[in-house]
Amino acid sequence: MSVAFHPNPAIIPTPKLEEDFYDWWQRHDAVLALHAGPAPEIVLIGDSITHLWPQNGPVSWRETFGGRAVANLGFGWDRTQNVLWRLDHGELDGWCPRLIVLNIGTNNFGATERSRFHTPAEVLAGILAILARFRQLTPGSLVIVMGVFPRGQQPDDFFRAPIAELNARLAQRLADAPGVRFLEIGAALLEPDGTIAPETMPDFTHPSERGYTAWGRALAPLLPP
Repeated sequence: MSVAFHPNPAIIPTPKLEEDFYDWWQRHDAVLALHAGPAPEIVLIGDSITHLWPQNGPVSWRETFGGRAVANLGFGWDRTQNVLWRLDHGELDGWCPRLIVLNIGTNNFGATERSRFHTPAEVLAGILAILARFRQLTPGSLVIVMGVFPRGQQPDDFFRAPIAELNARLAQRLADAPGVRFLEIGAALLEPDGTIAPETMPDFTHPSERGYTAWGRALAPLLPP
């Protein structure tokens, strides 16, 4: 009996999958339009957590980046495969940022009609594929790979275990990777009992100003001088 082969969707470049609070294609076009202006010093790439930082954490955004030239390439509901598609379709072309901050993977654990649940090993492969694209497109950039933020109010929430496994795999795999730093700030987003406070993440996924402040403080020592 033959067995059908099911490839890892996390490594297959894919455009928009989910409906969200914005026009995905319009945002992609807006990113491409940025290339007509000055090149950014710092590029942030990710999902809605990155996308919403200037809106939901404006004070920490200003305190973290100040007057630096920063391009926010966060797209709500994106998974690793969406980032791969965007990189393959010009979003980083011609730029040589000093720093790239990648925060992606949490949505790969969310199953919908358009995308199944991905295992931590599959998400790791997706993130490694993104890093390979960075090396091709802008080999001189330092890349900070963020550990996926904890998700769900309680320590036994469904998302906690796969996120923890992915972060452990990332820490091990990236420990000696040239030009890459792994940064995991989960402890700064959790209460002592392991819960997430609504003051840090009102929906237990997306940071508030308080949550973004924790991210900004962790990034600050790694920003270019």
